[in-house]
Order: sequence, then C-alpha cells, then structure tokens
Amino acid sequence: MFVGPDWDYDKTEDGSQKIAGELQLRKYGKFLEDYGNQLKGIEEALAESICSTLDCRTDPVGIKLSPHENTSLLQIIDTDNKVLNKVVTVFASLCKEVRCLQADASDKYYNALLFYGEGVEEGTKNEAAQLMISRLLPDLQSLSCFLKRCEQVEVNIIQQIAALYPTTKDVPQVINATDIHFQDVFEHLGDLLLILVTLDEIISTQSTLHNHWSLFKRTIKSVHHDPTKFGVPPEKLKTFEKMLCELENQLLTGKIFQRAVEQAFDDRKPSISKNTALAEEFDAYLRSTSAELEARQTEKLDSESALLWVKTSALYVLNFHLFGSLDKKVFKQLWDFSKKVPAASLYGYVTWYPERFLLTHIPAMSKLYDKKAQQNLESLRLNYLQQKTVGVVKDSHTFSLQVCCWMIQMEALLKSEHQNLKIEDISHRCNVFLQGVQYACWINHIVKTVTNLHVSLSKPMTKTEVMALCRLIELLKGIQHTYHVHYTTTSETVNHIFQLLSYQALIIITNVKKGLVQDKRYSEKHLDILSALVLAERVLHGCGTKDRRLVLRLAICAANQGHTFRDDSLASLVSIVYRLNVICELQERIAEVCNCSFMYWHRVILPIYFEHLYENKADLHRVVYMFCALHDCIGAILKTKHNSSTDVLKHTFSEEVCGYLRKSIVVPLCHSIETDLRLHVHSHLQLEDSNPFNVGVKDNLSLLKVQPIRFMDYYIDIKGYVEHYLDETFYNLTTVALHDWKTYKEMRTLARNKFGLVTVEDHLPSQTLEQGLDVLEIMRNINEFVCQYLYNLNNQIFIQHSSSNKHLNTINIRHIANSIRTHGTGIMNTAVNFTYQFLRKKFFIFSQFMYDEHIKSRLIKDIRYFRENKNQLESKYPFDRAEKFNRGIRKLGLTADGQSYLDKFRTLISHIGNAMGYVQMIRSGGLHCCSNATSFIPDLDDVVNFEDLCEEEGLSRECCEAAKRLDQVISNLTRNFAEGTEYFKLLVDVFAPTFRDPKNIHLRNFFAIIPPLTINFIEHSITSKEKMSKKNKVGAAFTDDGFAMGIAYILKLLDQHAEFDSLHWFQSVRDKYSKDKAALTGENSVVSKDDEKLQQTMTLTAKRLDAYKQEFDLLYYTLSSARIFFQKDSVPLEQDSVKYGSRSVLSGSS
Repeated sequence: MFVGPDWDYDKTEDGSQKIAGELQLRKYGKFLEDYGNQLKGIEEALAESICSTLDCRTDPVGIKLSPHENTSLLQIIDTDNKVLNKVVTVFASLCKEVRCLQADASDKYYNALLFYGEGVEEGTKNEAAQLMISRLLPDLQSLSCFLKRCEQVEVNIIQQIAALYPTTKDVPQVINATDIHFQDVFEHLGDLLLILVTLDEIISTQSTLHNHWSLFKRTIKSVHHDPTKFGVPPEKLKTFEKMLCELENQLLTGKIFQRAVEQAFDDRKPSISKNTALAEEFDAYLRSTSAELEARQTEKLDSESALLWVKTSALYVLNFHLFGSLDKKVFKQLWDFSKKVPAASLYGYVTWYPERFLLTHIPAMSKLYDKKAQQNLESLRLNYLQQKTVGVVKDSHTFSLQVCCWMIQMEALLKSEHQNLKIEDISHRCNVFLQGVQYACWINHIVKTVTNLHVSLSKPMTKTEVMALCRLIELLKGIQHTYHVHYTTTSETVNHIFQLLSYQALIIITNVKKGLVQDKRYSEKHLDILSALVLAERVLHGCGTKDRRLVLRLAICAANQGHTFRDDSLASLVSIVYRLNVICELQERIAEVCNCSFMYWHRVILPIYFEHLYENKADLHRVVYMFCALHDCIGAILKTKHNSSTDVLKHTFSEEVCGYLRKSIVVPLCHSIETDLRLHVHSHLQLEDSNPFNVGVKDNLSLLKVQPIRFMDYYIDIKGYVEHYLDETFYNLTTVALHDWKTYKEMRTLARNKFGLVTVEDHLPSQTLEQGLDVLEIMRNINEFVCQYLYNLNNQIFIQHSSSNKHLNTINIRHIANSIRTHGTGIMNTAVNFTYQFLRKKFFIFSQFMYDEHIKSRLIKDIRYFRENKNQLESKYPFDRAEKFNRGIRKLGLTADGQSYLDKFRTLISHIGNAMGYVQMIRSGGLHCCSNATSFIPDLDDVVNFEDLCEEEGLSRECCEAAKRLDQVISNLTRNFAEGTEYFKLLVDVFAPTFRDPKNIHLRNFFAIIPPLTINFIEHSITSKEKMSKKNKVGAAFTDDGFAMGIAYILKLLDQHAEFDSLHWFQSVRDKYSKDKAALTGENSVVSKDDEKLQQTMTLTAKRLDAYKQEFDLLYYTLSSARIFFQKDSVPLEQDSVKYGSRSVLSGSS
C-alpha cells in the first residue's frame, strides 16, 4: 500500500508521498477498468427494461460493497506486544459480540413482539388468542436465553474494563491504562443496554400480548384440574407452568433493563463498586457524550444522535447502580437536554421519554426536582411536537431543494470520467457520498419523531403536515434509489475513497510514530503506544472490514495516551476514521436509515396522501417512492411469529394499502374518465358548461402515464385497472341495453384516441334503436309481420307501416345477422320453413281468387281481345282496358273499409312479396354473419384439418377431440356460407310444379291481371305518399316493394315471364302518358293565359300525369330488379310435386 513499517522517511517532506499515492490509485483503477467496462455494457443493455421501482431484494444481480476477508481477530491483532494484543483482542471480541446481539435482537425479537396481534380481527376468540401465544412461546424462550446472554456480556465488559484499572497496588496491573480511554467499549456497552431498553419499551406497549398471556395462563390452570383429559402428564404440566412464570417475571414485568443493571457484577475481589478509576472513566465518558449531544443539538439532530442520547441515559443509570453516586452536573445536562428534546424514537412506533426513564430507574432523582418541574415536561413535550409540526413543512421544502441538488451532483459525478481520478476528485466524491447519508439521517429522524409523537400523544395531524411528511419519505427513498441505481459505478469509487482515507490516516499515524521512534527514552508505556500505532498501521494495510475498523479504533484509543496526538491531528484522525466507517458501511447505512418499515404503524395517512395526489395530479411519479417505502414493511412482517403464516399479515396489509389506492385514486379516476367519455360522445346534446376556462381541466392522462408499480409480489397498473373497468362497464351496460352498442363503440374508440386506453371488444350482438323485431319473433309471427312492415328492395330494409309511437321500427341485414349470431345459424332453415308454411296458406287464397268466375271470365275475355287485336294494338296491352278492369272490379262490391277485391288481391301479392323479401334478408344476413365468423380462415377453399395435424404431432386425446370440434365448427360455417344462396331456389322448386300443373290451368291467366293490378298499386302508392305530408298519417307509406317482389315470384312459379313481356305493358303506359302530356300541351297553347283557373287546372293535371308516370317508372325498375332474383333455369314440370306436400297447396287441404 502507501506506507509500511519498514519505510525510511527523510526528515523533510518533498511531496513523494503524494506522488506515490496518486500512482497507486491509478494502478488500482486500471486493474478494475475491464471489469467496470463489462458492467457498464450490461447496464446499458438493460437500461430500457429496468423498472423504475426500487427493490434491492428482487434484483437479478446485486453488488455488495461491504468488504470481507477470512481473517480472525487473532490474526489481525498480531504485534510483538503480547499484553497489548490480549487487551485489544478481549475488547474487540466483546464489541463484536455486542454487534452480533444487536443483529439478533433486530432480526428475531423486535418485530416478533412489536407486530404481535397484527393482522387479526378485533375481538379475537379465546382459541385464536391461545394459538397465537403458543406460536410465540418458542421465541419467548429464545428471548429469555438471549437476555441471559446479554447480561453475561454486560458483566464481562464491566469486569474486563475494571481489570484495566486495579483498585489497589496489590493487584497486578495488566497494562498501564492511566491515560487510556476505551471510548468504543463504553459505546458498545451503551448499544447493549439500548437493546434491553428497547425490548422493555416494546413489551410495555403490547397490551394485546399481556391480555393474551393472561388468557393463556388461565387456560393452563384449567388444564391443571384434569390433565389426563388433555393427555398431559402432571409433572410436565408443572414444569410448563413454572417456565411460564419465569418467562412472565423475566419478560413481561417491564424490568428487563432494571434486572440487567441491578445484577451482581462482583463475583471476584476487589469490588467493582469501589474501583474509583473505573468510576472516573464512566464519568469521563458520560461528560464527553453529554457535551457531544449538546453540540449536535445546536446543529441538527439525526437518528444516530437520538439513540446516543438513550445510550447515555442508560449508561448513567448503570453508573448509578455500579457506584451508587450521582454526578449532578451530568444529570443536569441530561435533564436540560430532555427539555429541549423530550422524546426519542427507538423502533417502529415505540417512543422513549427520558424523564420517565430516569425517574423510574433512579427514584432518588425525584428529590432533585419537584413535581411541578416534572409536569412541565409534559407541556414541553406538546410544545416540542407543535414546534416540529410547524417546522416539518419548512423542512420538507428545504430538504427537497437540497436533496434534488445532491441527486444532480451525484448523477454528474458518477457519469463523469472515473478512470484517471485525482486525489481532489476522490475527496470530493467522498464528501458527496457522505452528504447523502447525512441527509437521509436527518430526514429519518424528523419523520420518525413527528409521526411517533403524534401517535404517542394522540394528537391529530393536519393535511399540510401529512403531505410534508410524505414528501420527506419520498425524498428518503429517492436518496436510496440514487445510490441503488449507481452501485455499479459507486463500487469502484468506494475502493478509491477507502484507499485515500487509509492513506491519510497512515500519514497521521506514521508522523506520530516517527516522533516516538526518535524519542530514545523507552518505557513500558512508550512501547505500548508504539505497539498500538504499529497495530493501527497493520490494520490499515488490509481491507476495511468491520473487525479491522473496530481494531483500528481500539488501537487509536490505546495509543492516545497523554499527548501522543496533537489536538488537530487527533481531530483529523477521528474524522477520517468516521468517514472510513461510513464509506465501508455505505450500503448498510443507506439501507438502515432509508428503511421505512415504520410506515406500517402510520399507514392511516395514506388516504390523505392518495387523495392529494389525485386532486393535484402533479409529480405523480413520486407515488413509486411511497410504495417503495411501504414495501419495506414486508421485511418486518416476514419476521412475525403469531400468525399461522406470514402470508396472512402480508395479505391483510396489501389489501388495506391497495384499498386506499383504489378508493382515493383508481375508482375516482375510472368514474372521471367514464364521465368524460360520455360527455364527449353526447356533446351534441344540451349539457352543462364544459368550458375549461370556467370549470377547469381534469388532467386524467397524467395518472394513466404512471408506470406499473411493484408492490408485494405483484404489480399495480393504474392504466390496466381503468381499462378493465371500462371493459366491464361497457360490456355490462351493452348486455342490458343492446341498442346502445354504438355509443359504447364510440366511447371505446375515443378512449383509445384520447387516453391511450386499449379496451377489449365485447363481441356482443349489436342492435340499434330502430330495430323492431328479432328473427325468432318475426318467424313466430310472420302473418303479422308481412302485414305491418313494408319492404324496400333497393336498401334491403323493412319499415314499420304504422306505429302509435313517434318513430317507426326498421329491420335491415345487420339486425338479421346479429339475430342469427345470437340464435345460431340453424335458425335460418327454421325461418325459411316457417315462410314456406305461410306461403302455402297465401297461395290457397291466391288460387281461390284466380278461380273466381268473375275474375276468370274477365281475364279470358281480355286475353282473347289482346290476341285477336295484337297487330292493331302493336303488341301493347291497352291501358284503357286495364283501367276498365280495375273500375269494373269495384262494381263487384267493396269491403267494410272501402277496398275492392282487386285491392285485397294486391295486398295479398304484397304479403307474398314481403315474405320473399324476408327470405332474401335471411339469406343476406346469414352470409353477413358467416362472413364475419369466417374472416379469420385464410382460404375457404383450402381449409386445414386440425384433427389430422394434432394426430400427426402426437398430441393428447383431449387436444385431438378439441381439434375435431373445431373442424366441425369451421365446416358448418363454410357450408352455411356456400349454401346461403339456395333459399329462393328451394321455394321456387317446391311450388312451381303445382302452379304449372294442368289441374291449375286457371292460374295461367295471372299475367293478364298484372296490368290492372299495377294501376291499382300506383293509385294506392300515390295516395299513401300524399298522406306523408298530412297531419293524419294513417295509411301513409313511401315504399312497398313487396308488391313487385310478389309479382316476380309468382311469374317465376308460373313460368310466365315471356307471356307478361309479350304484353309490353310498361311501354303502353309510357305511350299513354306521353299522349296525354302532348294533348295537354296542345290545349295549353290554345287556352288564353288570362284564364287563371284553367291554367291552374292544367298545371295540376300536368303534375298528376308526371307523378303517375314517375310511379310507373319506379315500379318498372323495382319489378325488373326483383325478377333478377329468379333468373334461374326453368323448373321441369315433371319434377316431383309431392315434396313438402305441395300438391295440396292449391286444393285447399292443409
């Protein structure tokens, strides 16, 4: 390393030491350069996937900065001075034992006792309470043994210190310890007493433990009356009862500390109580620590200073019980300090009050101060809390600025070049590292003190105070996070800092050693000092383990006799050793002071914190640090013993925290986003004022951008929760009101575009407000359907004829497809079959009308006339003859509602056409449904057989069976998709043979009735359309393409398309209206323009002629479109007409 015991220094300093130190640092940095580059590459590769949540325990790879070596204390403490070796070895071993006891108390007992009864409902039954005590009993027995070990170590430390200071000259002196002050030994003795004080305070606050213990003892006594009933031998029961009494007396009476300080320390002569040198050492340590506490109090108290105060008070009580005397000056210092700082946090929510402690264990002190002075401390405690409450807001702002500046400084330092560092750079990094630890200690003390005092004094917190405390907790975890994410770079710098500090300490020690070596007056004391300095040098030449640092401090204490060190050198050396301790324990110190497991006891502040975050929506990333603080509670929960499993308390705690989050943030956020989407979708309605300048802006997007937060063993995803809420809400509300599907579809799209929320499609059958009937309902009531709905061929839609409401229901292909998807494709065949049954009945009426003598005779007469005068008529059926037929039918009689038989026949034709339109929509809807269902099949012509593939791969029988079912489903879909076009052909094939049968020759006259039918239909259509503009809309309609569909269908059944076309009926109609229009035009040219009435009459006549001509043109186009559906091969007459019982259709039998 930098210096060694055999180096020969010149009398004058030429700067060679500094050069050598820098050279050594560069060599060490080069040694680690390759390793650092590798770690840097790994960090950069994982940079994007590293979660922002801090949890050191879940890191896949961690770096432990604490140095370690397989070297015992005997190997470290190896000088030529054997006596000094023994003294230092003894004290180092005892101090090391105290450290082990501290670790055991923290790991095994504090949390097991503090958390007793947590996670259990209030009013627990007796059986559960007894089970909890029985689970804790092994730990109570272990605690009993632990306390005995603590008492033994305490006695051993006192006796070993007393052995350094013999009371009489008769006792041989181990070492000349006149000016030796082993301050570290007293400090570790204080740490040991602190364990006992903490256990006393924890148990005294556990009322649940005392209650359950009393209940358990009563149960044991009841067993004692009849032990055979429980299968317990009486002698074992007595032993067990005795053990319970011993545990109660030792642990539950609150005298753990008192028993330890009142135990017998004099198992040998001379008596320790008469050792004045030891008493002086005690007094000297107490005075120095009291002065140190006063000095720290003038600056800023931290958690370490608070615990030093407790240790000083405990040592003062021990000093009183050892020597029976009170140092009034020290007592006055402690009493005055208790006025300034009247409480200290020990562990968790446990608070220690100094005056209670001192008055309890030193009753004689009560004579020094009257009751009024003691009562004033209560008011001082409240004033202290009020002062801290006021200051915590200011502290949060101050520390926010300081910690943020420190974080920036850390980022800049650790990202800068760290290969060729100078001593000034390393020293600067050391200061920055230590500054972060100091900030964490101050913040930790403030948060613990304020929260625990509020709990202890039962004083409520204000919202401002809660938010300030939460801000400090976030800063605490932010400091830890900063260290944690830079441990890769920090690990290199820590080694450099350790070397620099060791080098600086060696320079001071070597300078002192050189002065001692030049002094030729050797004495035993002189040699002891030199040996202690050599030991210190030897320790500094190794790594910075806890044992080496402990031995270093003890060696400095042994060497600091008289004026070995100058005051400035000693202060520098003490500062260097303190820095060395912090740097070597950097990781442990940060983990300790940033541990927020105390938040478990103050979790009631979480609702206020979450509500504040939701209201302000500023710096929402900070919530990650709060959950990191809550996650620290898991380490303490895992050490509990009273439950059957630690998972019980973990689950209870996580449910409570997540419940606060859901209630305060997530649920209001869900409702806010849903409301925002609804208002946006319904913005066309008359809503309340939504001007952001008037009502403000709700920034919901910032909450959705918060990354998933790791808590316990799962992640809290606010965005995912909102997406799930919207999925569930949209699905449930759509199932309740299917007609709102479009609204929720728009809200899904808006949620994606506005908030980035990806919701899952519900795939529910959609409906609209205008949907009137379901396919199943239509099928069951097809008679009413064809009467109440009008068919529109062009738009493929059915419109309700009339309604008592202000709207008309409509049915289109999409509705039919949704119904088919709801009920299955099997309903298509059933619907067509129902339509067939309906057509059978209608065709029977159709046949009866055509068979009527009045109708048949007139038709035969018209056909004969047309054929005889075909040439004169130019093969055009005369319009006047059709019009005469229409008027002649009315002479046969009218129905009660004023309709002629031809009107009834037209209506019958329309009903038949509506039924065929329904079949057409069934066909189209089926194709639409099957198309959607088969959209994920790549090729319908080449469908893969999944069953064969599964068998080839040798999959399980269940998998093959599932593949078989999938093949069946796909086959059914493709078959339905292909066969959807055959329904018209089926209905033509089933009726055509009967229609064309010679027995039904009277039907062959149908083509001749079409002209008068069309005239009747046009008159009806114009009348219906005129009613659309009238107030009374009874009978109003703007479409009725069922008539054209019915004409086309019957023409196909009778195979009379050619016969009808031979009439050239629509050409005749166009000629007729053209002639009428020309005649009207001629008359108009002759009539005087002054005759206004005649002009108006002729204008109206022209409009009427145009209207009729337009209606005939529309009918012609519609009929031409309808006939396209039936342009198939003609049905052979010899086809079997028995199918579906079609022979009986026209004969009237059912």
